[in-house]
Amino acid sequence: MNFNDFNFNPDLYEGLMAMGYKSATPIQEQAIPVILENHDLIACAQTGTGKTASYLLPVMDKISRAADRHNNTLILAPTRELAQQIDLQVEALAYFTNISSLAVYGGGDGIAYEQQKRSMREGVDIIIATPGRLMAHLSSGALKLQHLQHLILDEADRMLDMGFYDDIMRIVSYLPKKRQTLLFSATMAPKIRKMAGTILHEPKQITISIAKPAEGINQQAYNIHDQQKQALLTEIFKADQYKSSIIFASTKEKVKALHKAFKGLGIKAEPFHSDLGQKEREDILLAFKNRRLPILIGTDVLSRGIDVEGIDLVINYDVPHDPADYVHRIGRTARAATTGTAITLVNGRDKRKFDNIEKLIEKEVPRIPLPEAVAAIEIKHVEEKKTHPKNNGKKKVWSKKKKPKPSV
Repeated sequence: MNFNDFNFNPDLYEGLMAMGYKSATPIQEQAIPVILENHDLIACAQTGTGKTASYLLPVMDKISRAADRHNNTLILAPTRELAQQIDLQVEALAYFTNISSLAVYGGGDGIAYEQQKRSMREGVDIIIATPGRLMAHLSSGALKLQHLQHLILDEADRMLDMGFYDDIMRIVSYLPKKRQTLLFSATMAPKIRKMAGTILHEPKQITISIAKPAEGINQQAYNIHDQQKQALLTEIFKADQYKSSIIFASTKEKVKALHKAFKGLGIKAEPFHSDLGQKEREDILLAFKNRRLPILIGTDVLSRGIDVEGIDLVINYDVPHDPADYVHRIGRTARAATTGTAITLVNGRDKRKFDNIEKLIEKEVPRIPLPEAVAAIEIKHVEEKKTHPKNNGKKKVWSKKKKPKPSV
């Protein structure tokens, strides 16, 4: 289906063509008509399917034809990075129109906060916000949304995972009951359906290829000890085969440790975690997008918070706890019908988690033999902590002086 079939405003269509859009993706083909017909919508689609444009285009088309546009649309996103990306996409699509947008998120200084307040008082067409910062503006009375026409929740499952449920429900209490609400989520967990039943009115539902990685991703896995992981990464990157790579680690402490190790080896990489200031994070992302930085190391904040084409390698330094997060992580590569490689390092503790991932994606990921230099690394075994059956599964180390009583 071509975009001219939707009969968008000519100025919006011109921006669409200038960005190189050609044929609509399946989520765009199904969601756009529903939104143009003013239905509420629950859309389940994974990262990389074109879902952002699937709600931006019809909403922007309606804004371009509206008489009253003061704070017309609110888009909620889980992270500042995703909010910034959506804002950039609005700016690009609206280049030939007079549609305005504002990204609202925390982490800035007092000047940025005051600028946000002033812009919202004056009124913008589209506000893209993280729930916490938006709630601060609503509570202070700086933001009025009584004329809002559209509420969009992007990455709704991630927002709930991050503990934003209460903030979202409080935000909804400030909105007019008569509005169009669009909920986009990569997974449709019971908590998502519960929230949807509360804030949406007779929604249409669309599901696009839930939790299936793109066909263009070459998935690989290594069975490996933790003490061999850094050496394997060194082997992978010294060949200089990949030009743009993301490494996902489970904690920011591991992100920092990997960055330190890479720095010592002369491998150009930068960490991306919550301890960095907003300006630092923006500069790192910009360098990565502009190909001045070949390797980005981060936590799952990046798995849904970055939209960069041309990433040819994703490495899971740790197996993610949630199988759906695996799909989001490796979905950073092979976007827009391209190809890419996804490598997962699986230690003994993570084998069961990786089994669950393979069940979800309905595919066995090939195991790759370790390079000889990595396999030869001597593994120092650390004595495991014992777990008492009556200790609720928590680990406890028994001292030599005090032994556990025998169970009766």
